[in-house]
Amino acid sequence: MTYIANSGRYKNVQYKRCGRSGLLLPRVSFGLWHNFGDNADYENMKKLCFTAFDNGITHFDLANNYGPKYGAAEENFGKILKEEMKIYRDEMLISTKAGYDMWEGPYGNYGSKKYLVASLDQSLKRMGLEYVDIFYHHRPDPETPLWETMHALDSIVKSGKALYVGLSNYDGKRMREAAEILNDMGCPFVINQNRYSILDRTVENNGLLDAAEEKGKGVICFSPLAQGLLTDRYINGIPEDSRVKTDGRFLQEGRITPDMVEKIKKLNYLAKERGQTLAQMALAWVLKDDRITSVLIGASKCEQILDNLKAAENTSFSDEELKMIDDIVK
Repeated sequence: MTYIANSGRYKNVQYKRCGRSGLLLPRVSFGLWHNFGDNADYENMKKLCFTAFDNGITHFDLANNYGPKYGAAEENFGKILKEEMKIYRDEMLISTKAGYDMWEGPYGNYGSKKYLVASLDQSLKRMGLEYVDIFYHHRPDPETPLWETMHALDSIVKSGKALYVGLSNYDGKRMREAAEILNDMGCPFVINQNRYSILDRTVENNGLLDAAEEKGKGVICFSPLAQGLLTDRYINGIPEDSRVKTDGRFLQEGRITPDMVEKIKKLNYLAKERGQTLAQMALAWVLKDDRITSVLIGASKCEQILDNLKAAENTSFSDEELKMIDDIVK
């Protein structure tokens, strides 16, 4: 049966301008970092994409090495696009990245022009696309000259293979330097993607948020739920079907200490007082900052997407609530 999108999908969704660009992003975007590899159920992948799009999530975020195996998420997403969602391509904002290890040898990692151009060509082939809406350099390269990496991004846009470019995991100083180069080239650099959550405030300390505001760039945040820690999943122990048990690469059991569980319990109590789930409050806490364009959520169940979308309905916090959150996580 062919997928037909919900006709009311844009009625109840908030969109925010990405910095000083013409691009609008949904406040909640869908990331395919997890649950779209070869070890996941394809029918469930389709349901997740349909649920997101049916509820106004237009932005789907990938990277070359999302899997497992590397490239699998792009392949699976490309199959869903081809079989079910092709007619909605112009309503979708699709992004991918290159910068981490993708293939063996000296040309499958970091930030050379050789790697970035080749990687995007492979990504487009896997997804069956002529272009992506946003192409990111996934992480700074300490060896390759910054000019070369930025020139690669600019040449990719000029080739028609990406509409906009972004930077991921850059700090404020490095982002400013990159922005100057890209702006001089006339390259549409519009967005930064960085980790940010109640438990990880690195972007506040490394100047990224201030630099993004200064340069008129958007910010989209990954891991706003700290790989699931900022949910009620681990309050009463570690479930057998949790990410810790099924895929310990990104959230190790050692992080779930008695002290961490106590913090989660206190945050969960505050969330209930606000009329939110802990996940909703954690997402709302990130979205409260006007410098943040969107948050990236992952999901293994459609219900998680629907629950997380409600976070955008209340992103206001009193000074007392903010102080309580700070005191809990110190």
